[in-house]
Amino acid sequence: MLSELWRYLRGKRWLRRIKNYTDGLNTRHRDNIGGSLWLAPSLLGVATFYIVPFFVIVYYSVISGPINPRFVFFDNFSRLFQNDAFRTAASNTLTFSIVAVPLAVVLSLLIALMLEARIPLKSYFRTFFLSPLMVPVASVVLIWQVLFHPNGAVNELIELFGASGIDWMQSEHSQFVVVILFLWKNLGFNMILFMAALSNIPRELLETADVEGAGPFSKFFNIKIRYLSPTLLFVTILSLINSFKVFREVYLLTGDYPYGNLYMLQHFMNNIFRALDYQRLAAAAVVMTIAMVIIILTLFIAENRFGRDVEE
Repeated sequence: MLSELWRYLRGKRWLRRIKNYTDGLNTRHRDNIGGSLWLAPSLLGVATFYIVPFFVIVYYSVISGPINPRFVFFDNFSRLFQNDAFRTAASNTLTFSIVAVPLAVVLSLLIALMLEARIPLKSYFRTFFLSPLMVPVASVVLIWQVLFHPNGAVNELIELFGASGIDWMQSEHSQFVVVILFLWKNLGFNMILFMAALSNIPRELLETADVEGAGPFSKFFNIKIRYLSPTLLFVTILSLINSFKVFREVYLLTGDYPYGNLYMLQHFMNNIFRALDYQRLAAAAVVMTIAMVIIILTLFIAENRFGRDVEE
């Protein structure tokens, strides 16, 4: 009798549907478990090397010391902002980023537009701007030392015109030298990103604009720049991060204590790390992180509003 009841129930459509649904749930459950197992090593690495150290830094920024920890809350931040070296480093870093980042974005976009057009010697221009990507930082710094040494090639050229040479790295022009170095090192990669984005703009829109009689500037500001907005955001963030990492080049050029307007936040953090002042170091790292998050969030909001009509 039980076997007959089972055959009767198996013949019902609603029971087959329940069975198929439960089999689907089991399959999805197995897939989720499998995906989680594949992601586990990456998540463990990110947690070990990024998330946990970040919270350790935040913890150090609000205690009096690692040996006898006592919560002091914002006292470390107050000491930090009262420090003349930190204020100088923050001002120099901000000035450098304000100058170098827009130049890196605008010039790389102009170069990409130029290389998109039919111009002579296009391959030579492309090679010139891509060559820094294949050169190590130490070699680039060595070239700059040869060029801007007090007895270097640039001073030799200046003296040919009757002017006196300049000690470039110990003068007010030192940040200008590093800006040129930053641009030469980063324009090539930014240019590649813009060229890839330009190639993805729908050609139908540009052809329609040509038929309607739109000029080059009208096509650029009304079509191209709107489709380039995600790439503009990415290149700006990338250039901003690279501007905070210019410490490598400055350190190789000038050492721990460079000329006043080249003393960056990384110099300050490196020097207080050597002094084992972990609390001030942690506070400086937290302030730098908050500043970067605010800037990047502002850029995301601006790009979202500007490129919304293109996405729609």
